[in-house]
Amino acid sequence: MSNSNLDNRRFVIGGLAVAVVVIYIIRLFTLQILSDDYKKNADSNAFLKKIQYPSRGLITDRNGKLLVYNEPAYNLNVVMNEQHGIDTLDFCRTLGITKEFYIERMLEIKNSVKNPGYSRHTEQLFLSQIPAEEFSQIEEKLFKFKGFHVERRSIRRYAYGVGAHILGDVGEVSQKNIDDDDYYRPGDFIGKMGVERSYEKQLRGEKGMEVLLRDVHGRIKGRYMNGAFDSQPEPGHNLKLGIDINLQALGERLMQGKIGSIVAIDPATGEILCMVSSPSYDPRLMVGRDRGKNHKMLSKDPRKPLLNRAISGQYPPGSTFKPTQALTFLQEGLITAGTQFPCHHGFRYGRFFQRCHGHASPISLIPALATSCNAYFSQGFFRMMSARRRYGNVQNAMTRWKDYMVSMGYGYALGTDLPGERRGMIPNAAYYDKHYGRRWNGITVVSDAIGQGEVNATPLQIANLAATIANRGYFITPHVVSKLEGGEIDSLYRTKRYTMVERKYYEYIVAGMRRAVLNGTCRAANLPGVEVCGKTGTAENKGHDHSAFIGFAPMDSPRIAIAVYVENGGFGAHFGVPIGSLMIEQYLNGKLSEESEKKAETFQNKHISYGDDER
Repeated sequence: MSNSNLDNRRFVIGGLAVAVVVIYIIRLFTLQILSDDYKKNADSNAFLKKIQYPSRGLITDRNGKLLVYNEPAYNLNVVMNEQHGIDTLDFCRTLGITKEFYIERMLEIKNSVKNPGYSRHTEQLFLSQIPAEEFSQIEEKLFKFKGFHVERRSIRRYAYGVGAHILGDVGEVSQKNIDDDDYYRPGDFIGKMGVERSYEKQLRGEKGMEVLLRDVHGRIKGRYMNGAFDSQPEPGHNLKLGIDINLQALGERLMQGKIGSIVAIDPATGEILCMVSSPSYDPRLMVGRDRGKNHKMLSKDPRKPLLNRAISGQYPPGSTFKPTQALTFLQEGLITAGTQFPCHHGFRYGRFFQRCHGHASPISLIPALATSCNAYFSQGFFRMMSARRRYGNVQNAMTRWKDYMVSMGYGYALGTDLPGERRGMIPNAAYYDKHYGRRWNGITVVSDAIGQGEVNATPLQIANLAATIANRGYFITPHVVSKLEGGEIDSLYRTKRYTMVERKYYEYIVAGMRRAVLNGTCRAANLPGVEVCGKTGTAENKGHDHSAFIGFAPMDSPRIAIAVYVENGGFGAHFGVPIGSLMIEQYLNGKLSEESEKKAETFQNKHISYGDDER
C-alpha cells in the first residue's frame, strides 16, 4: 500500500472526527445557548413550582340569591420516595377506601403512560376533593402515614337541587383539556356542562405560584429567594344569571313525571328567566368523588336526564308555529287581516284533506289564531307556494318562505351562551328537490304551514318566537348570564335582531293571541288583572300528540315570554296552557295564589306513562 493512500485515509478519518466534534459543539450550543429546553430541565431539578389555586367565581340568580359557591376541600398527595413503613390497612380504613383501590391507585401513579412526568421524588395526586368534614377525621392520623401530604383546594357546592342543565358542573380535566390549554395540569378541574363550561375561563381565575428550592433528590429545602418570585392567585369572576331560581324550581315541580321543557325569557333583555328540561337531576349529585359514579348512572337512564331538551331537543312546533305564517303572508301581501278562508273541518284540495276542528267558517286572521284553524294557514301557505307570477316557481317561493323563518330565529342555532344548542330544521327548496326531484308543489309540503312536516324547533326557539311577538318584531339573542364581574357580556346579547316583518303586522298577531286567551284555545291562561296573550300547539307524533303553548304578559308591557312543551301531553290546552299560566303568575306576582298552588300540586302529580323506550 502506498504512502499516498495511507495519507488519504488519515485525512478522511481526521476529517470525520473533526466533523463529529463540530456537530456535538453545535448541538451543545443549540441546547444550552439558543434553546431554553436545557435551562427548563435544569430548573425543574432545582426548583419546585407549587401551584396556588384560585377560588372559582360565585354564581347568583337575577335577585342575588347564591346558587353556586365554594367550600374548602383537600387533595391528598404522595411522595413515593418517602412513602414507606405505613400500616396499609389502617390507612385504608382512615380514608374509607379499599385495599384494592389503594393498590390500583399506586400502580396508576407509577404508570408513566397514565401519569406522564412521574417522579418518585415529587408529590403525586393520590386522592382529590376530600370534603372538609371528612378531612377533619383524617387529619388526626395523618402523621402516621409518612410520604402523604395535604394540598388545600376547594369543592363546588350547589345551593339548590334545581337548575342542573343551566349551572352544569366541574370535573377532572382530560388529557385533551391539558393538550389544548397549558393552564391545566393533571388533577385540575374544569367546567363540564352549563355555564360552568361556557364561562370556564372567567370562572376559573388565575393560578398563583410558590417557587421552592429542592436538592438533587427532590427534597424541599425552602422558598427560593424568600418568595421574591412567588405570585398570588387571582380569584375567578362572579356571574349573575338572568334566572329566577324560584321560577326555575316551580317549573321543575310542574314537569315532574313528564318529558319536555319550559323556557321563559325577558323580552326586553333576552335574559332567560328559567330553562327547565325534564327529566332533570340534582346538581349536587355531580360533586366530589361520587361524581363519576353518579354521571355513569345518569348517562345510562333511558330517559336521558343529562340531555338539555330546552336547547338540544328538536320537536315539531305544531300550532305555535302559525304566527310565523300569518306574519309572512301579511308582509308578502298575500293576505290582509280581513282575508277569509273557508274551513269545513279542514283544508281540502282535490283528494288531499287536512283535518281541523269545528269552528265558524269562513274565518279571518284574528279568529283563526284564536281558534287555531289549520285550514286558514294551509290556505295561505298554498297561495304563497302557488304564486308563480310573483315568485316564478315553487322553489323560489320556498326560498322566500325559508328566509322569513330564519329571520324569526328558526333553522339555525340562536347562539345562546350554553353548550350543546342545536339548530332545529327549516326545510329549503334544495331539500325537497333532493327528495322529490322537482316534482313537488305547495300541497306536497303544506304541513310545514302548521308546524308539522319537516319543520323542527328547539323549545328555546319556540320561546324566542313568543319574545319576538311580545317585542313586535325583534328579539335579543336569549342568554343565561346577565352580568359578568370585571367585564361585559358578549355584544350579541345586547343587540336587537329584527325580523323581515314590519311592526304593524305584529299587532294583528298580538290581537289574535289575546283573543285566544279571552275566548279561544288558551282560556285557561286567563289571569285576573293581567292581559295574557297565548297560542296553543298540538304537535302530531307517532304516539300520543305533544302538548305545547307559547305566551307572554302583560300584553302592552311584556315582562315574560314563555314556551311549554310536554311530550305526549295531548292537546295544548291539556298541559301546555295551565303550566304556562302558573309560570306567568309566579313570575309576575312573585308567588302563586292559594287556588293556583292547589292547581300546581295537581299538575305536579300528573304523570305521563312513557314506557322504557329511549327518548
